[in-house]
Amino acid sequence: MGQKASVHLTLLSLLLTLCWAQRLDPDPERPSCDRCDLHLSCDCSHCGFTCVPVVTDLALTLDLSLNNITEVTEDDLTGHRHLRALSLHGNRLAVIHPSAFESLGSLENLDLSNNQLTTLNHKWLGQLGALQQLNLLNNPYGSLASPSGFQGLVSLRRLLFGGPALEEIKRADLLGVTDLEELTVHANNISRYESGALADIWPLGRVTLSLHGPFLTNKALASAVLADVSYPNTPLVLEDLHLIGNETVLPFKEAAKRRIRSLSFQNSTISDEAFVGFLKTMDGVPLTFFSVEDTTLMGVGSWRPAESTDHASLEEVFVRNLVYSDFFEFVSSSHFWFLSSYPSKLSIIRAKVFVIPCLTSHLLVNLQYLDLSDNLLTDLTLKETLCKGDSPLKDVRVLNFSGNALRSLSLMSHLVEKLPKLTHLDVSRNIFSSMPQSCSWPHTLRHLNISRAKLSAVTQCLPTTLEVLDLSNNDLKSFPLFLPALRELHLSGNKFLSLPSGWLFPNLQTLAIQSNTLNMFGQSDLQSYRRLQGLQAGQNKFVCSCGFVHFLQSVLGGGGGVQITDREESYICDSPLSLQGEPVSQVNLSIVQCHQVLVVSVSCGVALCVALLVWFLLWRFHAFWYLSMIWAWLKAKRSSQRRRQRDGEATEALLRFDAFVSYSERDAGWVENYLVPELERPRENRQDPMNSPQPLTLCLHKRDFVPGHWILDNIMSSIEQSRRTIFVLSENFVQSDWCRYELDFSHFWLFDGNAGEEAAILILLEPLSKDDIPKRFCKLHKLMSSTTYLEWPQEEERCGEFWESLHKALRVQGQDDG
Repeated sequence: MGQKASVHLTLLSLLLTLCWAQRLDPDPERPSCDRCDLHLSCDCSHCGFTCVPVVTDLALTLDLSLNNITEVTEDDLTGHRHLRALSLHGNRLAVIHPSAFESLGSLENLDLSNNQLTTLNHKWLGQLGALQQLNLLNNPYGSLASPSGFQGLVSLRRLLFGGPALEEIKRADLLGVTDLEELTVHANNISRYESGALADIWPLGRVTLSLHGPFLTNKALASAVLADVSYPNTPLVLEDLHLIGNETVLPFKEAAKRRIRSLSFQNSTISDEAFVGFLKTMDGVPLTFFSVEDTTLMGVGSWRPAESTDHASLEEVFVRNLVYSDFFEFVSSSHFWFLSSYPSKLSIIRAKVFVIPCLTSHLLVNLQYLDLSDNLLTDLTLKETLCKGDSPLKDVRVLNFSGNALRSLSLMSHLVEKLPKLTHLDVSRNIFSSMPQSCSWPHTLRHLNISRAKLSAVTQCLPTTLEVLDLSNNDLKSFPLFLPALRELHLSGNKFLSLPSGWLFPNLQTLAIQSNTLNMFGQSDLQSYRRLQGLQAGQNKFVCSCGFVHFLQSVLGGGGGVQITDREESYICDSPLSLQGEPVSQVNLSIVQCHQVLVVSVSCGVALCVALLVWFLLWRFHAFWYLSMIWAWLKAKRSSQRRRQRDGEATEALLRFDAFVSYSERDAGWVENYLVPELERPRENRQDPMNSPQPLTLCLHKRDFVPGHWILDNIMSSIEQSRRTIFVLSENFVQSDWCRYELDFSHFWLFDGNAGEEAAILILLEPLSKDDIPKRFCKLHKLMSSTTYLEWPQEEERCGEFWESLHKALRVQGQDDG
């Protein structure tokens, strides 16, 4: 599924690009906005636009808030048939063409708040049959002035209208509006209200009213409004009230008559007298929820005159951001004893509470939920609030002391140890710097939150009964504690380098470990979590190795048995540098990158095979031998040149020998006993001295090589100083390395230009075919094919003929030289 989603997102992005490229702007002066994401949500807010910019027609949401747009023309939004949400909040919008929204048939959310609209035109909304939320707040219109303007909005569920300039609401203004989940009316300066204008809206969910002026100057109008919107199951929120005396609370009689169950004050000012009057007015009313937010209390809390009132149905009291005008004169909370015994849920948040006396705690007999977050509690004052560990709150199940100045977990565990029904404890955002080795907690505790503290290690202080543990945003590096019942573990914002061992949490189902220092994790890490279903591990510094990328992409695609429950976009590569900043889900690594060892091994294997093949071919065709011959010849040639330069050109140019004899050492007997005597013996040894050939000078390696010189140098020099070269060929010759050198040097010498065409004389001591000669002796093959060679006869009577032929061959050369 993850891969399919990735493909879809890619196609969408290509489609967006194509649309932007093809769209023709009818007005070349209109700017364009390309701040659209792959989900077709276009955020064009805070861009300074003075008119509606051009965006893709495929956009689903378009945010144009907080610009300087003054007008929406007929053509500005043409073509946006798919648009679901449009926000023009916070512009200077004064003119909207009657058909500006005509093409927005799919629009569900329209925000025109905080603009300069002086009139509302019912034609704007005529084609918005799918509209579910409409915000018209804080525009300078005096009335809705749109007869039946909302009648076509059959899907409307949330309506917000009004502002400082609203003066009247007529019954016909809201004709057709029914079944609202939320209604907000800002009518602080309203002076005319037609009774029943809001009564026709039914059913009606949450209602928020701003009626500052009417509560002060027009009690009848305020009463009429409250009478029309007060229902037992409709939460009522009143804003911007200034309740000072008994008269200012008279409109609440209408709400009391209708037996409302939920009432909230926001951004208001209430005096002691007004609050006492309110309590008396609501006497006996089945009010279950009462809330006071962002409100200032004037007086010292003298509410005892209302102690006889009945508020037994009150279940929840919610107080947040409460300000006392005379804080240091405010009386003890024990004066509120007549209210303390009712609620089962009490929240006093950001109200500067530093202590609840133990006596007052004894009055909270029905309390099951207590939230004292973001106050001024310390270890000392909390000890007083919980009566030094003997707290009377025996039915309390949830305690929230987050955001205070608590320091000791040991004290905390001691103070709540005797609360037999406590299941949830939140002590986050305190200043715990360490955790004791052991603590005593109630055996019923299941949820514990110690996040955003300064803990650097966990100990056996944590109870083994926990099912949900939140230790996020601390300084933890490891978690070695065994918690068999744990189902959820939150470790985000710490310093973990790897996932904790799964065997420590055999029942863990959800693990959150975002924003740590994780480099990677794999299937082996998650296999130890036997029941893990959800994982949140984004916003870490991931090393995008092939294994990690493949594993995470498979998990994001729905494989692996574990579901990634945070956004795919939070899994970003930190290294290698070439992938830094890339979402892991979009990384594509090549085979070479993913299997470097295998690729290197295969490459080395192929290279080795190729090298072996080349080596074999070179060996088969004797290339090594030829190269060694060339190298040896070059060295010998260079040595010869040096010698010539040293000894002089004239002396080196002389030919000292008639022939150089190349033979195998195994054939030395024949050479010494037959060849040498025959060619070098004196003339007088012949019977016919007149016909005897002249003695020749032969070069033999045994006697003529210069001692101390390099043998190859001797061979090269001897060949160069000889008129001819006699090769005594035999099986021994072919097998002799030195004979090969001599034959090869002779080969080079023949091509060096210093020898004649027939400088070589071949003597076969024994039958030897060309097939017996190695193919690398290409010159020898050529010589045997083109040169007549002498064969040593096996019959003695033919020896004379052989020698005559040899002398003749040598004489021919000598005569040519002469």
